Amino acid sequence: MLASTSYANVTAPSSSSSDGRVRPNLGTDGRHQPIYLQSLRKVSTVLRTQKAELPHQLRHGRPGQRARLRSRHGMATQMCGIIGLFTHEGCANAELFEGLLMLQHRGQDSAGMVTYDRHRFCEHKDNGLVNDVFGPKTMKKLRGNAGIGHVRYPTAGSSSAQEAQPFFVNSPLGIYLIHNGNLTNTSSLRQSLEGSQSFFNRHLRTDSDSEVLLNVFADEIHRAHQRCSLEANCDPHRDMQSLVLEAGGSLMSMLKGAYSCICLVKGVGLVAFRDPHGIRPLVLGSRVRDGREEFCVASEDCAFGPIGFQRVRDVAPGEMLIITEQGKLVTKQCAPGQINPCIFEYIYLARPDSVLNDIPVYNFQMGLGTRLAERIKELDMVKDIDCVVPVPDGSRPAAIQISAHLGLPYREGLVKNRYVGRTFIMPDQHTREMSVRRKLNAMPAVFEGKKVLLVDDSIVRGTTMSQIVEMVRRAGAVKVYLASASPPVRYPNVYGVDMPVRSEFVASDKTEDEICKELGADRLIYQSLQDLVAVGHDLNPEITEFDTSCFTGEYVSKDVTPEYLLSLESALRTKDRTRPGRSLSIGHSNGVSVPQLAPLS
Repeated sequence: MLASTSYANVTAPSSSSSDGRVRPNLGTDGRHQPIYLQSLRKVSTVLRTQKAELPHQLRHGRPGQRARLRSRHGMATQMCGIIGLFTHEGCANAELFEGLLMLQHRGQDSAGMVTYDRHRFCEHKDNGLVNDVFGPKTMKKLRGNAGIGHVRYPTAGSSSAQEAQPFFVNSPLGIYLIHNGNLTNTSSLRQSLEGSQSFFNRHLRTDSDSEVLLNVFADEIHRAHQRCSLEANCDPHRDMQSLVLEAGGSLMSMLKGAYSCICLVKGVGLVAFRDPHGIRPLVLGSRVRDGREEFCVASEDCAFGPIGFQRVRDVAPGEMLIITEQGKLVTKQCAPGQINPCIFEYIYLARPDSVLNDIPVYNFQMGLGTRLAERIKELDMVKDIDCVVPVPDGSRPAAIQISAHLGLPYREGLVKNRYVGRTFIMPDQHTREMSVRRKLNAMPAVFEGKKVLLVDDSIVRGTTMSQIVEMVRRAGAVKVYLASASPPVRYPNVYGVDMPVRSEFVASDKTEDEICKELGADRLIYQSLQDLVAVGHDLNPEITEFDTSCFTGEYVSKDVTPEYLLSLESALRTKDRTRPGRSLSIGHSNGVSVPQLAPLS
């Protein structure tokens, strides 16, 4: 029997807590200056001396060359929405299209779809929004009763159409994969794939960690197949589902970081799996049509309603499920799981009409409003506020709850242009700043002569908020108070959200008073971390711990070290995030550059 390969993990010094989790040596002093920067400075000295971790080309090479090198250091990642669908009859393409539209808020850079009719795959992917990528002629070619679809926003690396998902590998079976999340040990996995530790000497075509993940999975399926062929009572052709599930267990033992994945595997069916911490969401839905059950898997269950599916449950952390070509659901717990979902999903990323990990997102956001209202009451601010105004759209549930809880008038004072994308997930600072001015307009009828409480779901870069405060003052407000439904964002999120560089956070090294001054507000109130977590625990007591790494610097996976964070930040600083005049190519490769647009929830 052949031994399973051992892929090296990225490791470095860290501290162990009483619960057995490994935490990077991170912390804050009174001014919230991260103590771990001391470690990073030491590591930086070592790296400069050895000239090993960040080569000269990474700092000074051409953009394409730098992107490839970023990937070598495990830094190509995406924020994405994924969906997979199985039907017994007819075409899956139209329903996949509708599902992708419902997930468009999770990625606006590219879209892709693959369908399967038990004989062949049909694929189309390109840069652009779902409506741009899939026209009538394209849809006619996407035939098959099963399929997967993907929308992508690149949080690092290249945004070329080549990196649009799904990704494909031909051996051993023919596998298409889509992935939401980010692997934190991409570098070591890539080295193993391209070296002697891989069953094949695989050559990767892109910077994407998703392509690395796919090839590791394919390698492990091949190894399971070889082991089976050496056993007398094992038929690798008859037992292919079992071999895929076996490979899933091996795969999860190698991967670090966040991953929710859906695959189409020729001869097997639709395969979905989620990392053992359940950091990124993945939900199973079903429907009965003509007396037969059909299945759908997606990042959020908001994708189910328009296509007639009902939520069944979340895919469990460490679980793999297969929807066979005959429509049978097969599940296996491939690795021990403990649910530690990213709490930022509930604050900002997910739609309010979704239910993730048995927590309705809308109820979570309302709970944030209740907790924040209590904090405002404790600060004795109620008498000094004339009205509560949300920053549309994500803060609306919290603002409504603050208004009701404190007995203050609720007003819609900021009018949103819905044809401008979300500023937080836009790719560079200049585009974000221009977008804010196009996106919102303040109404003097609401603000003139008033002391207003502006409520936002989060304050990340401060780009949007500082301009909104200025806008509201120009509209006549005499006092502008800010309330953030989340705590200060101070640390990188390494699990697939576009907030990797600490220097971009308005709260990275400032006190709350300093942040308030920089934003131009009269007072700033943040949600406490304790109250934030309590809202989640109240809604689902079974979740013992959320991933709150962007607020605390404590990461639920075990390989996020000071060295990794330094390499990540140093590499991403080379990415051109502030060059003025940058535009995005939308749709097919026709050379047309237009602002990024998206329908939002």
